[in-house]
Amino acid sequence: MRWPALPPPNTLLPFEATVRHASMTAAARELHVTHGAVSRQVKNLEHALGVPLFERGTRSLRPTPQARQLAAVVRDALDQIDGAARQISRRAPVGPLTLSCEPTLLMRWLIPRLPDLTASVPDVTVHLSAGGGPVAFDRDGIDLAIRRDDFPFPAGAGATRLFAERIGPVCRPDLAPELIADGGVTGAVLLHSATRPGAWDDWRSRTGRTAVPAGEQTLEHFYLTLQAAVAGVGVAIAPYAVVRDDLARGQLVAPFGFVADGTSYHVLGPGQPGRDARVEALTSWLRARTAALGAGTDAGSVP
Repeated sequence: MRWPALPPPNTLLPFEATVRHASMTAAARELHVTHGAVSRQVKNLEHALGVPLFERGTRSLRPTPQARQLAAVVRDALDQIDGAARQISRRAPVGPLTLSCEPTLLMRWLIPRLPDLTASVPDVTVHLSAGGGPVAFDRDGIDLAIRRDDFPFPAGAGATRLFAERIGPVCRPDLAPELIADGGVTGAVLLHSATRPGAWDDWRSRTGRTAVPAGEQTLEHFYLTLQAAVAGVGVAIAPYAVVRDDLARGQLVAPFGFVADGTSYHVLGPGQPGRDARVEALTSWLRARTAALGAGTDAGSVP
């Protein structure tokens, strides 16, 4: 035998899933087998190796350091096998594409355009997933992800730039005259988002304008600050992309327009483009529909 220390191959998938979830129940659910089947395979692996791989408590299951070490190697090997199989397979990809998108952009820009996506790319079915930050394509079952480049993209990921991020203060139209004066924002409640706490400082530094608050309020998510602005609670710093429709409907105005903040949005994929025609079609649709989003510079204008 060429690999004398190789454990039984059929034990490796249940083992890796159990380590990743720290739960046999979750591993069984993922693999569509019973809890008992996973438990037997893990015990078979422990017997083959001659070492315990988990610390078992009454209500807990903790992988040992040796288990984590082995699971990482198994995961890398499975990723390589999966990648090779994808490259040589002649089967047409089936099922929906999973597109992960930052929550505010997903809610306020992408979802309203789903009818257009369905009409423009009828052969592509898309499953939407809200998420931000680093992307684990294989682990989370993500085909494409829309992300802002404020963190390092995964090594080896393909990235297609969509649009530059542009930010500016927005408020309800009837509040603008009394809140916007002397070249800046004054006498207003400044709305902050916990996910971008430095947004007002970024705008001040990039425009040289002032923002003197009558009060300040922080909300947990960006989309909550925008909803508060629509309700007349105060003035929010907003990316043009996520308030474009509000400007068009007259629900919000942007008295100072929008200024580039130095970041851009990209659509990310796990490898080189061109392997899946559906990915290419969805990427092309995203590029076409976001082409105007990087040009929103005029106050309240909607290109």
